[in-house]
Order: sequence, then C-alpha cells, then structure tokens
Amino acid sequence: MADEENQKVTIDDKDYDPDNLSDGAKGQLINLRVVDQEIASLQQKLAIAQTARNAYATALKEELPEDN
Repeated sequence: MADEENQKVTIDDKDYDPDNLSDGAKGQLINLRVVDQEIASLQQKLAIAQTARNAYATALKEELPEDN
C-alpha cells in the first residue's frame, strides 16, 4: 500500500504536497474526494439499474403475444 505521507496531489498537471496546502485547500480536496466517491457509487447503481431494466424488457417481450 502506498505511504500516504509521500503522496502528491495533481491539479491541472501540477503536483502538490498535501501537507503544504492551506486548511481551506485541504478541506476542498476532501470535498472533491467525497464527491468522486459518490459519483462512482452512483455510476455503479446506474449500471445495476440499467442491467435490471434490460432484464425486465427481455422478460416483457417473452410475455407479449406473438404476431400471427
């Protein structure tokens, strides 16, 4: 596992040492990380919902009367 003390943060192609950031910048960095995690979670939920929708649509087609 990476040593978090030595990790850099890259913003607009520039590396920053988190220890040297202001408290305000650290807070915004935390906010970005939380939001990124929430976006990833929502993307996973959307993928699950889309898969379920496809399964329901397939099941519906199987229940519809056949054209004669």
